[in-house]
Amino acid sequence: MPPAARRRVCSVIAAVAVAVLSGVLPAVLGSVPALAHGFTSTAYVHLASPRTGHVRAELQLEYDLLVVSAADSGKDDPLFKEGTAAFEGGDAAEQAAALDGHAGSVVAYVTERFGVTAGGTACAPARDGGFTIGRREGVPYARLVLDYRCPESAGAHEVRSGLFPGSEGYVRDSKTIVTYDLDLRSGSTALDSQHRSFSTEESWAERFWQFFRLGAEHLLGGVDHILFLLALIAGSRRLREIVLAATTFTLAHSVTFVLAALGLVQAPASFVEPVIALSIAVVAGWHLWRVWRRRSHATDLETAGHGRLGLDRAGLARLAVVFCFGLVHGLGFAAALGIDQAWSWTLLWSLLVFNVGIEVVQLAIIVAVFPLLALLRHRRPVAGLWTTGAIAAGVSAMGLVWFVQRVLGV
Repeated sequence: MPPAARRRVCSVIAAVAVAVLSGVLPAVLGSVPALAHGFTSTAYVHLASPRTGHVRAELQLEYDLLVVSAADSGKDDPLFKEGTAAFEGGDAAEQAAALDGHAGSVVAYVTERFGVTAGGTACAPARDGGFTIGRREGVPYARLVLDYRCPESAGAHEVRSGLFPGSEGYVRDSKTIVTYDLDLRSGSTALDSQHRSFSTEESWAERFWQFFRLGAEHLLGGVDHILFLLALIAGSRRLREIVLAATTFTLAHSVTFVLAALGLVQAPASFVEPVIALSIAVVAGWHLWRVWRRRSHATDLETAGHGRLGLDRAGLARLAVVFCFGLVHGLGFAAALGIDQAWSWTLLWSLLVFNVGIEVVQLAIIVAVFPLLALLRHRRPVAGLWTTGAIAAGVSAMGLVWFVQRVLGV
């Protein structure tokens, strides 16, 4: 590529990157605090039957969302003031005390929106013990145990959840991940606004679809995961490369799923989230580095590679980097289903189905985007270089800004 053309390439890449930074980034970054906290929420419930006629429900609910929702529902302003002050203070004991002091409002809110039915008859809930506070995905969660008294002759139980609906205006969406050991059956399910209840008699196919859909929605709703995939696509010269990269990424986070379910790995969100952001910047920057390294021969990147798997040394090194980052992304995916508890093994099958949903959407994005870039690169190599460079520059910039924000906690 002549120097003049190279300068034009750099100018276009810079112009597009500036456009991305000035246009797209403010919108995306403006939503980062919400995405990290409060924009969507996941409740976790474990159900068991300690004795006949009783169902023990252990609920874990995002603390500050529970406070504002219960206070608003029960018109309990003191709960809002005390609970918010405790949240801002970061003291778990004060947070638990705020909930215990207004247990009537909090329990009423939860039991109106979460219930257990046996044989068509609603089970009567009663609080079992006080509130305790833990942390999930970097934010405090309140633990509440309810004892539901049910008809002893019931052969199956139905569970419904309408916790934290979007109509309240505090979150866009919420999901309830349920694991259960009831009626001589054990398993897991996911409830949301489209599917608010399930029965222990539910079929295998119904439970498969729930977690498949949840995985697909999780990837589509995760801007950082989509950008990571776009970075892989932009830096892949041929179909073989993107297939190997996507497969490597899949294998890596599948390994993490299994290790997390076995309780062998666990990492705090304060580590996982910044590394995910860094992975986006590194993988996108990898393509920019290769373009810079080849300089006048940058358009020759389309030629076939050599060595194992048809990749050169840089391509193989890229796969190693993708695999390492895929392990960390797996921790982020596992956190979405609560794979960090003693009963996580029950969720493993559902998590693998969740993974299938992720992969189907990932494949659909590749099928939609990669052929267009490949055609452009084949017909107009320089234009293809401009396009992939612009994508990589914008994605890398976003990843770096997210990394700094997540490290600083802003």
